Amino acid sequence: MTAEKIPLGLSGSLLYNEPLANYTTWRVGGPAKVLYKPADIKDLANFLQSIPEEEPILWLGLGSNSLIKDTGFDGTVIVTQNCLRQLECIEGDEVYVQSGVSCAQMARFCARSNFEQGEFWAGIPGTMGGALRMNAGCHGGETWDYVSRVETINRKGELRWRKASEFSVAYRHVEGLAEDEWFTAAICKLPHGTKSQSLETIKQLLTTRANTQPTSEYNCGSVFRNPPGDHAARLIECCGLKGFRIGGAQVSTKHANFIINQDGEASAQDIELLIAYVHKTVLEQMHVDLVREVLILGDNSNG
Repeated sequence: MTAEKIPLGLSGSLLYNEPLANYTTWRVGGPAKVLYKPADIKDLANFLQSIPEEEPILWLGLGSNSLIKDTGFDGTVIVTQNCLRQLECIEGDEVYVQSGVSCAQMARFCARSNFEQGEFWAGIPGTMGGALRMNAGCHGGETWDYVSRVETINRKGELRWRKASEFSVAYRHVEGLAEDEWFTAAICKLPHGTKSQSLETIKQLLTTRANTQPTSEYNCGSVFRNPPGDHAARLIECCGLKGFRIGGAQVSTKHANFIINQDGEASAQDIELLIAYVHKTVLEQMHVDLVREVLILGDNSNG
């Protein structure tokens, strides 16, 4: 890892050969050739303009829902966590949120601002940028149910606002972004509610999550999407895979749709092999082709 002098006109943090394990919730992953933490949206736009057109770009928020290969990423990684974090109420019933804001922070802010129905964000271990990209949800709520507009940026550093109706949204899936276009902010519209009631709902949700998911261990969140009318965890558990281990990667004994980095000893390859083994076993025994929710990223990745 080396830090370099920031090029003229930029004010963020620039690192070379930075281990990406430091930026993912699984705590695995090789180095990024270049890693940048923008100071603000203007700084991000300036930085994007400085990147060569052929340079691959990878965005990371909290680093959940992502498996970075041990070989790392031979390109530029942009980290939005603790960078793009503006969050405020506008127009009475709308919330402006930048992509680096954590989903948990969004949930608490909405509750304390007397909005309801945003409590579900407290159960999503990622940033709002990731939630927008994959229509993240839990406990009956989905991110795009509340999105009215989004702000995007392209690799030329050009910002624009787009209506939610310009995107095709489904369960854990969003279409409509152009190539080399990314979410930087959203305006969400929520109904008014009672602060105390919403905060109590968040408290109950987090208690349930702690009791049913391995929140104290390194994991990425849910590994597979729930198939229609069923749950991936039930299918995996029916195959007797709870506790099954490859290297330092283990199917959680608490929730079968979570893979944990046991004692921090797993490699990205261990986790990738275990994901493939679980998928193959469920397909053979339960005849269900589980769809992977986690993204596999880095050199020679299959997405």
